[in-house]
Amino acid sequence: MPDPDSPPPSEHTADSGDPSSAAPVRVRTAAELEADLRAFDDHSTPLARAVEAEIRVRQHLSYSDPLPRPDHTRVMVVANQKGGVGKTTTTVNLAAALAMHDLRVLVVDLDPQGNASTALGAEHRRGTPSSYDVLVDGATIEEVVQQHPDIKNLQVVPATIDLAGAEIELVSVVARESRLRKALAAYNEIGDGDGDRLDYVFIDCPPSLGLLTLNALVAGVEMLIPIQAEYYALEGLGQLVETTEMVKAHLNQDLEITTILVTMYDARTNLAAGVAEEVRRHFEDQVLDTTIPRSVRVSEAPSYGQTVMTYDPGSPGALSYLEAARELAVRGTWS
Repeated sequence: MPDPDSPPPSEHTADSGDPSSAAPVRVRTAAELEADLRAFDDHSTPLARAVEAEIRVRQHLSYSDPLPRPDHTRVMVVANQKGGVGKTTTTVNLAAALAMHDLRVLVVDLDPQGNASTALGAEHRRGTPSSYDVLVDGATIEEVVQQHPDIKNLQVVPATIDLAGAEIELVSVVARESRLRKALAAYNEIGDGDGDRLDYVFIDCPPSLGLLTLNALVAGVEMLIPIQAEYYALEGLGQLVETTEMVKAHLNQDLEITTILVTMYDARTNLAAGVAEEVRRHFEDQVLDTTIPRSVRVSEAPSYGQTVMTYDPGSPGALSYLEAARELAVRGTWS
């Protein structure tokens, strides 16, 4: 037990027992601490790495930073036959992030649930001109497209509940798998060069491999696959790749899997890290470095008819999608 009469140790000297030989305790500067943090390979605390990454994004990314414009309209199919992997969430938030950087974006909602339409504030009650009219009745994109209420560079082709019956109605239609492709080809805002054209088209697919998804795969040039950071998500990925190769061989030779985004990433678990590593091992060039964390704000935003980019721009989910959009745009300049 320490002697209550003994003096407390000095805050500025080392306790060596000999006051005459005591050396001052050196306090490291903030710059040195930051350098040590960068050099420290902290594999045991993934949560700390996630926090550090969020701080880095907050410091260096802003909505005013310019993004490179592609030299042609990039038509991207967002598909995964497994439900609940963040497909629609990825579609609307990447589209909003790119549009907020002054790039012109169109979202085509092919999911009868109309979740993308809801998140983008588009009217999609039954009877509203929609993607159903494009696929079944041969309507043009100009006749059904809507402008986003808040983001000037973002347009939406909504989906209504009528689309649920389109799978059956299209069975007897000639060239039923290429209806969307023809409609997009006739849309005068899709093309090459530096003129007044769209920069990105995102096609949001239903969680199945039916005629609606097939129309998207035939219409698209690039495929973006969101994959949940859980084991079951890996099982369905192989089937999706096989379907893509079949479509490429018989219906659309231009289709390529160019982008894979790991979603619902929980940095506290080894499983999430393992799944992400497995995906990167098989699809090294296609997987974005950015991962999307689980976020309450991302889930809340659609209930307010918004994306997380406008609902809570400073949240980890919004910042992650912002970084993913930046990476997607930059990769497009050399891929």
